[in-house]
Amino acid sequence: MQVMDERVATGGQRQPPPRPRSVGVIGGTGALGRGLAVRLAAAGHSVRLGSRDFQRARAAAEMLGEGVTGASNVDACDSELVVFAVPWAAHEVTLASLRDALDGRIVIDCVNPLGFDERGPFALAVADGSATQQADELLADSTVVGAFHHVSAELLLAAGELDADVLVVGDDRPAVEQVIELIDSISGLRGVYAGRLRNAGQVEALTANLIAINRRYRVQSGIRVTGLAASSDSSQ
Repeated sequence: MQVMDERVATGGQRQPPPRPRSVGVIGGTGALGRGLAVRLAAAGHSVRLGSRDFQRARAAAEMLGEGVTGASNVDACDSELVVFAVPWAAHEVTLASLRDALDGRIVIDCVNPLGFDERGPFALAVADGSATQQADELLADSTVVGAFHHVSAELLLAAGELDADVLVVGDDRPAVEQVIELIDSISGLRGVYAGRLRNAGQVEALTANLIAINRRYRVQSGIRVTGLAASSDSSQ
C-alpha cells in the first residue's frame, strides 16, 4: 500500500466535473447506503447497490431510480470504488467475507462504531483503533480510505440541498484524491483531507456528538471546516 508523503488537496478548490465512476455500495439497502447511492447517481456515477439479498437490493434500486442498479454484495465489489456502509455489528464479518472480491479496490469506509444507552450515543472502543483501521487490517490487498462519517442519511435521501464538508482520512495519496474528487462531485459536499488512517478514531467518534446535537436541537447537523482558502492544500 502506497504511503502518502506529499501534500494532499483538501478539496477546497472546485475542479472540473470528474469522469463518471462505477461505485459499489455495500450495505446499500440501509438509509445511508441508499442516500449515498441516490446522490452519487445524481452526480452522474453508475451505482451498484449491494446487499446480501439480491431481490431486496433490486427493489431498493428501482425505488431510487436512474443510475442505480441492484446487486449482490460480491457483484457490487466489482466497481472502481466501493463504499462500505454496513452496521458496525456486521462490519468485521462482512469485510472478511468480501476480502477476495475487494482485492485491488479502493474501499471507502463510513462505518461509525457507536453505542446507545439511556444517556444517549457514545463511541465504542475498537481494538484496531477505529472501524476504518479494522478494514485496513482485514483488507491487506485493498486501499482503505475513511469518509462520509458525518453526512446525515436523512438529508441525503431528502430532495433538499446539501451544505457540508466530508472529512477524509487515508494513507494513500492517489486514493485519497480520488475519494475527494468523488465527494466534490456531489452537489453541496466538499471533501477535506483530515489526516492519516490513525486519525479515523476521533472522526468516527465525533458522530456521537452530532447525534446528540440532532436530538437536543431537532436538526440534522453536519461538519463545516472554516479557514480553508479556495485553493488551499493540507500538508502531511
